[in-house]
Amino acid sequence: MISRRFFGNPCFASLGVHSSFRITSLPSISVSRPSLVRLVPSSASTYTSATGHGPWLYGLGIRHLSWLRRQRAEEQSELSEAQAEHEKAVIFEKVMKGRQPTDLKLRCTVLDAEGNVKTVSGHFKKSDLSAEHGLNPRDFRKIDSRVPNLVPTILVRKEAVLVNVLHIRALIKADEVILFDTYGSVDSRLHSHNLKTKTSGLTYEFRALESILLSVLSALEAEMVFIRNLVGGLLAELEEDIDHDRFKRLLYYSRRLDGFRNRAKLVQDALEELQDQDEDMNDMYLTDKRNNVERDIDDHDDLELILESFSKQVEEIVNEAENMQNNVQSTQEIVELILDSNRNALLALDLKVSIAALGIGTGTLLAGLFGMNLTSHMEHHPWAFYGMSGMSAAFAILIAWGGLRRLAQIRKVGLSSTHAPRRHVKPWLGGPGLRERPHDVW
Repeated sequence: MISRRFFGNPCFASLGVHSSFRITSLPSISVSRPSLVRLVPSSASTYTSATGHGPWLYGLGIRHLSWLRRQRAEEQSELSEAQAEHEKAVIFEKVMKGRQPTDLKLRCTVLDAEGNVKTVSGHFKKSDLSAEHGLNPRDFRKIDSRVPNLVPTILVRKEAVLVNVLHIRALIKADEVILFDTYGSVDSRLHSHNLKTKTSGLTYEFRALESILLSVLSALEAEMVFIRNLVGGLLAELEEDIDHDRFKRLLYYSRRLDGFRNRAKLVQDALEELQDQDEDMNDMYLTDKRNNVERDIDDHDDLELILESFSKQVEEIVNEAENMQNNVQSTQEIVELILDSNRNALLALDLKVSIAALGIGTGTLLAGLFGMNLTSHMEHHPWAFYGMSGMSAAFAILIAWGGLRRLAQIRKVGLSSTHAPRRHVKPWLGGPGLRERPHDVW
């Protein structure tokens, strides 16, 4: 028998047990401190002692572990609830604050008079830009990229021209261009290259305007080519087979094409509207205004040529988009007609089967009449069976033929609402002496 006392054991100290007990009936076993942890989950009979403390300690450990688990679960739930409340408070604070003062700034790329980049993605306040360039704060509503706007605008001011066309937002001056975009894009490099080119003989502001319109035209042409390839490929597929997925894609492409045509049409309208305003076109000569050169109100041939050239090119894109849209609409109508025709063919087949079943049912009716257990005095006739069979078949064929003939008459649809036969009217001469002459006298 081995008897050993355990005082101050860390495992039992964590369980709140500081008393001692004896382990009996364990022959040839050397007990050490690590083995105590392995003895805890064993059966309660192993720990039976004279005093009966073994099972009590076992149950105490199990209850303590379950209490720890519940406590940890409660702490985790409280922590998650606290995090959720904190996130709600942060979101509410952002909503209540609204726009920060930093939102009143615009990121701009500035090009100087030589076409070189002077400022890369600089942040400027709207108030500073308004005061420096003689603009009103409301003029920047169209320039602010956070505000979606679909209508292109070209605003002419005293010292600058604000351009907002598709993806281009720019401020043009006599010796400076401010692009409201990120430097390094294709548009920024294109503007810088065109401003450095002075062989055209145009002033700085007209070269900047031409560069912007060229970028807009390139974007429209690229999107037009992309949509043309999509629509052309789909129309070719529909010629081979018509299914639900292709018809759904055709509807999606039709909507996309309609949106593109509207955007191109708005650009064309903006250019034409500017051409109709002689005063605005005269004010766009910023270099002459800075040099105090007086001009007539209708002396704007250079600017008119630029606007007219780009307006014609945009008009071609609009016409091509309209033609493509007409093709899509025609294809949709043809597809709908084909589907309606197939549906009518299926309905006609169903009616034919029903009419044939009606004829067969009529012949079966005659046979059922003679199947009753009533005396008809024809049971012993030698030709009664053949006669009644022939009569039933003839009656069934007659009913089916009449129904099919009536169906064919109904399906014969004309353009006129009435099906009255046409009367051939003989031509007559409208002379006054020939109207009262009989038809058989000449």
